[in-house]
Order: sequence, then structure tokens, then C-alpha cells
Amino acid sequence: MDIVKLTENECLEMGLELVFRKEYQVPGSIYSSINCYALDGDWMKQDNGMLAYNIQEKANDKKLNLRFCISGNRYCTNDNCTKCKIKSMGVCEESNNMVSLFEFSFTPNYLAQFLGNSKAKNKKEKVLSFEYKSTFTKLFPVCPQQRNTLSALLEGNYSGAMENIFINSKIHEVLLYSMECLVDEKGKEAFSCRFLADENGMDKIHLAKNILLENLDSPITIKELSKKVAINECYLKKGFKEVFGTTIFDFYQQQRMDHAKYLLYQKGLNVTDVAALLGYSSISHFSSAFKKQTGIKPCELLLR
Repeated sequence: MDIVKLTENECLEMGLELVFRKEYQVPGSIYSSINCYALDGDWMKQDNGMLAYNIQEKANDKKLNLRFCISGNRYCTNDNCTKCKIKSMGVCEESNNMVSLFEFSFTPNYLAQFLGNSKAKNKKEKVLSFEYKSTFTKLFPVCPQQRNTLSALLEGNYSGAMENIFINSKIHEVLLYSMECLVDEKGKEAFSCRFLADENGMDKIHLAKNILLENLDSPITIKELSKKVAINECYLKKGFKEVFGTTIFDFYQQQRMDHAKYLLYQKGLNVTDVAALLGYSSISHFSSAFKKQTGIKPCELLLR
């Protein structure tokens, strides 16, 4: 299961140590929370987000929920640290890695203010006005705008009325960028794969992602992957693109090069060793793939 789907209790049951928590709520309108957990070892999971459109029989139970899981931020355990921006959260040399879970929940009454008196015309507006009659979820990769906004929520050091203004502005940004996941880059509406509405179909797509992550050192073909998850190649490619917002190949290459950066920069391995660990037949092939994905040669990363 992706950590973005986990509850706070489930994270604690997994042994993740809660190091920071913050809540913000306007009754009947917005609820948001940030839970940060300490990371002791390597973190190989992809940052992702989830939009959950919940339709219930009772109008008061209708909600539009957004959840995000991001890594790369850090925390400091020294409450008196003068180098950190806010208490228990910082970027000093003594700070530690963490993974952060963000949750935002919006009511129909709150979302109605953005629609005015106009009738819903596209999928985004229909979602905001709760015109769809069935519940669905949509997973998507975290874009740079979302990451910057979420990080800002962690690092903001306002208080009182200014804090409320700041948090509200950032929540609006998160909502804006997240609604973009409802259409693809060609403007076509999402949720076109009907088999994804079935939990079994969604589980197979996530299983495919996990298999890719487990085989960063030994490339696997789409044909082999489709057999492992028991789904035909066409559904696999289409479903993967719809759930994760990218093709299988692009996702796999991104993960391999992210791991390569980690091995080069964090672990201090040389280019030859990293190329071998990722299953490349030659250093030149690895270097070309790395530069195509990152814009720099692997040897340049070692010099930074």
C-alpha cells in the first residue's frame, strides 16, 4: 500500500516516529493536517498525491480530500537551535531526514464559493460542485508547484492572524494545482480506464509500480511486467499513465536516475560502480541515460 493512503495510526504501527504535527481547521469548511515522521534508513518511495472524491448519502458527509506524501524535508531535534526556521523543524547541519504526510479536506459549502452562480461546464467544475454521483480516487505524482507549496507550509513562521492568512493562501494553491490532475496534458478528461474503478484493477497497477521499484538493477520489459501483474499490456500502459501521470518507461527511468543520484552523491560511489549496480552494460550507456534525464553527466555530480 502507498504511504499516502495510510492513516496516522497505521504509520505509527509501521514503526514510523512522529516528530512534528500541525492541524488547521475552519469548522464546516476546511480541515488540514501535517504529520512528519523520522527516517532512519534509505527512502525509495516516490512522492505522490491522492485526490479522493467522496459522495455519501448524507449531504454533510460529502468531502473532497487531498493527501500528499513527500520526502526531502528535514527536522531538528534541538528545541533551542538558533539555525532552524521554526521550533522542531529546520535545515541546520544537525537536522535529520523525514517523510511528511499532508491531508486537506474541503466541504461542498466551502468549494461553492469558487463556482459562483455559473453552471459547471468541465470536469474540474463538476467535481467542485459535487455533480458526479459516484466516489472515486485519483493518484498523481507531486509536481514542483505542489512540492514548493507544501514545503512552504512546513517552513512558514507566521503567527496569529498572519498565520491564518498564510495557511489559507497555501491551501488554495494546493487545491488549484491538484485540480490540474483531473485532465492530462492533451486536455482529455481523466478516469477513462473503467477497470481502475475496480479495486483489483487499481491494485494491479500499484503492484506493477512496486515491481519496477524492486528491479531498478535489472530492467524488465512491459510484456514481462504485464504477465507478473496478470493484466494485458494495453490496460497496463493506459492504467499506469492514468494513475501516476507518466509512462512506465519514463517512471522507470526517473526512478533509476534518482537512485543513481543517491548512490553518487549520498553514498559516494564512483560512476563505474553505479552503472554496474543499475545493470548497465557500459559506463557510456549509463552516462548518456543519466545526462538525458538530469541534464548533467554523473561525473559532474561528484564534483558538487
